[in-house]
Amino acid sequence: MPDMKVNLAGVELSNPIVVASGTFGFGREFADYYPLSELGGICVKGLTVKRRDGNPAPRIAETPAGILNSVGLQNPGVDYFCAHEMPWLKQQGTKIIANISGNTLEEFAELTEKVSAAGVDMIEVNISCPNVKCGGLAFGTQPESAAEVTRVVKKYATVPVMVKLSPNVTSIVDIAKAAEDAGADALSLINTLLGMRIDLNTRRPILKNNTGGMSGPAVLPVAVRCVWQVANAVSIPLLGMGGVSRGEDAAELMMAGATAVAVGTANFTDPRAAYLVKQQLAAWADSHGVSDIATLTKTVKAW
Repeated sequence: MPDMKVNLAGVELSNPIVVASGTFGFGREFADYYPLSELGGICVKGLTVKRRDGNPAPRIAETPAGILNSVGLQNPGVDYFCAHEMPWLKQQGTKIIANISGNTLEEFAELTEKVSAAGVDMIEVNISCPNVKCGGLAFGTQPESAAEVTRVVKKYATVPVMVKLSPNVTSIVDIAKAAEDAGADALSLINTLLGMRIDLNTRRPILKNNTGGMSGPAVLPVAVRCVWQVANAVSIPLLGMGGVSRGEDAAELMMAGATAVAVGTANFTDPRAAYLVKQQLAAWADSHGVSDIATLTKTVKAW
């Protein structure tokens, strides 16, 4: 079997498969299906300063090859997470990545300080959340604001910082470069694509919030394209995600330039999905003569 270890911005993962934020909760409900130590890492549900109940239902809608969600960052708040979830997570034998979402730079600073002190291994910064001081425009839609929030998180973090990029921008490469220049240690991409479904009987959007983030197998080609573009533009490592449901999907994202790969929506259809993707990736590598999985990540960007 191949050596499955990879290094993501100084954090050594036992294998390149992690789970995407918002699709795995804090891991407790999945621990009955397989040891969480089988994963390279767990990116926990997005954390905010205060508890959030999320958006009103309906907030999930199916699509032909995925789902739309407008859950709205439902979570118990960062203090609850640090006190009640982190002690358990630390015992699971895998790396813990905290996803943080703030509406102001001050909130990002507070979140960073708290999750760093709690002992997470890495911080993932959700810059798709609205900057309330700038009329609600998402931090991640402009290079300047993406850089600003990155600098703040880096100032307060004691662990590596990974910035999560949205594909709902004119140029994801410009945002990636801005985050790198501001000190990001890694980038994760892609976040969900903005989408909408209409109920033909009620003649109104299915989601109460009208629009939502699309994820699932249909977005894989978009994720591969974005990872490839960003890998050609920056020198920091990437966590690739978007539509991964098979080991071959993970291999494809690594060949596009990702150091590690996150499994998201597939966790909803099969609670063993991330574990199976890891097993399939190892089997694929073994059958193709790949002795070190890290060598899959494309380093010579000739195409």
